[in-house]
Amino acid sequence: MSTRRKKISPTPYPHIVKIEGVCGGEAIIKGTRIAVWHIVDYYYRAGMSIEEILADWDYLTPAQVFSALAYYHDNKEEIERARQLNSYEYWQENYAHVAA
Repeated sequence: MSTRRKKISPTPYPHIVKIEGVCGGEAIIKGTRIAVWHIVDYYYRAGMSIEEILADWDYLTPAQVFSALAYYHDNKEEIERARQLNSYEYWQENYAHVAA
């Protein structure tokens, strides 16, 4: 087992970090393994309110969710790329033949 510590890269957003080896190094909510793209893809773009997101993720705070959404709006290209790379369609196109 490796004792090497993972590099944590803070962002200008108080609740958003990037950690080497966690969720592919994508932006996550600090203290969780919840990627910003996940909140955006499955909740925000589906039209859910902050209150509805918090009802599903009851251990998150409003500040964490607002910080994730602020990160998304200021870094749309990065988050849209992460959404695409984590989509079922991308998996089908690039990896389904390996799993068969």
